Amino acid sequence: MLAFTFPGQGSQQPGMGAAWTSHASWELVAEASDACGRDVAALLLEAEADELRHTRNSQLSTFVLSMVVLDAVERTGATFDCAAGHSLGEYSALTATGALAYDDAVRLVAERGEAMQVAADEQHGTMAAVLGLDDDLVAEACDATLGDVWVANYNAPGQVVIAGAPDAVAVAGDEAKAAGAKRLMALPVGGAFHTPYMAPAKERLRKALAEVEIRAPSVPVAANVDACLRSDADEWRTLLAQQLTSPVLWRASMHALADAGVATFVELGPGRVLTGMTRRIHRDATSVSVTAPAEIDQLMEMLAKDAPTAPTAPIVLGGENLYVTERLIVSPCAGIFALSPDIGNGQHIGVGDVVGYVAGEEVRSSFAGTVMGIMAAEGERVTARQPVAWLRTSSVG
Repeated sequence: MLAFTFPGQGSQQPGMGAAWTSHASWELVAEASDACGRDVAALLLEAEADELRHTRNSQLSTFVLSMVVLDAVERTGATFDCAAGHSLGEYSALTATGALAYDDAVRLVAERGEAMQVAADEQHGTMAAVLGLDDDLVAEACDATLGDVWVANYNAPGQVVIAGAPDAVAVAGDEAKAAGAKRLMALPVGGAFHTPYMAPAKERLRKALAEVEIRAPSVPVAANVDACLRSDADEWRTLLAQQLTSPVLWRASMHALADAGVATFVELGPGRVLTGMTRRIHRDATSVSVTAPAEIDQLMEMLAKDAPTAPTAPIVLGGENLYVTERLIVSPCAGIFALSPDIGNGQHIGVGDVVGYVAGEEVRSSFAGTVMGIMAAEGERVTARQPVAWLRTSSVG
C-alpha cells in the first residue's frame, strides 16, 4: 500500500514554484488566486523568506504548491491508498481525497492562515525543535518550566517540537539539553501553533468550516489530533478546529499507516521534511518526495520497479489496476458528470478529445491513448481534479 503525505508550514522557501511554471498543473495557481483574491503566483515566485514566514503567506503558498504537485503526479495515473498531512498539510490530504473541493480548500486555508496570523500577532510566540531526546523527557522539560510552553509536534524519534512564549521556550530548551537533548533548533514560523495560544483562531475557523461541504474521503486520512485513520465526513469539522490547539501526533500517525499496511510513503509539495522524518520512523519503508517535475518520472520508475513483475504488471493502488503507461483524465471543476455518447472502453482518443462534461464544462483528455475504464458514473457529482476516466498510452511522457 502507498500513502501520499503533505507538508505543513515551515517547508516553504523563496522561489519554490519556479520549477512548475511551464507544467500544465500550474493552472491551479490561477484558480487559487481567483478563489481567495490573492496573487498566489507572486508568493510562489517572488516572495522573500521574511514575507513567506508570515503565517497568512506560508500556509497558502505551501498548500497551493502541494496541490500543483499532486495534480502533476495524478496525471500520470498514480493513485494512493491512504493519506496524511502535517498540520496545514491535513487540508492538502483532505483535498487530495476529495473531502474538500479545491476552491473551498483554498478559501479555508486562506482563512485559517489569517486567523492564526491574528492570534499570533495578539500573543507573540515561537516554536523550536528539540533534537535527540525522548518524547516523555521533552514533555517533562516543558512541565518543569515556569511560563507558557507546550509540546506542539511529536514528529519522529528524537525530534519533538515545543512552542509557547519565547522566554519559556528558551528555558524549556535548556531543561531539555540538561536532560540530554543534542540541540534546540528555532523554526521559521510566526507563532506558537498547536498550543492554547491559537485558541482565538478557533471560532473564526469553525465559522469558515461551517460554510463548506465536507465529504467522506475517498481513502482513509490519518488525523493529526489522535493519529486515527478517518473515513467519515462528519468528524472532520471538529478535528480541523481542534487541531489548532492540539499537538500534531505525526509519529503515531505514521505508525498507524504502517499498521494499516502502508509500505511506501510519497511526500508531495515543497521540501523534504516529512520524507526525512518518515525514514527515521520506518527504516524499512520506502519514503520519497516529489518537489520538481523531473522527480515524477523517478517516482514512476520506482513504482514500476516495485511492481511484482515490472514493467508489464499493473501497480495496484487504491483499488485500481494502473500501469505505469497509463494516465488519468480529471474533472476541470465540481459538478454533475455526463459522459460523451461516443466514448467507451477500448476506444482510442487523441489529445484534446472531449470525453464528457461536468457542470456543462468540457472534460478534455490531455493525452492520447485507449480508454481502459470510465471512473465516474453518469449523473454522479464529482469534485475538481477528480479522475473520471483512465487511458493506456504508448509510453511514459
